[in-house]
Amino acid sequence: MRTQAAIDHFGGVQKLAAALGITRGAVYLWGKTVPELRQYQLERITDGALKADSPRSSAVA
Repeated sequence: MRTQAAIDHFGGVQKLAAALGITRGAVYLWGKTVPELRQYQLERITDGALKADSPRSSAVA
């Protein structure tokens, strides 16, 4: 999930941060991609309007 998509959905960084109970600074630290656990949290609180990226499979050789 792209950080900008989450920001756009909530209407700004401050509103996104408030929805997650974190600071704006924490959101800025994400870079271009929302951290995986936050993606799942956002998917849940938006009732699926935002979708978490597919988990990366860990190939064991």
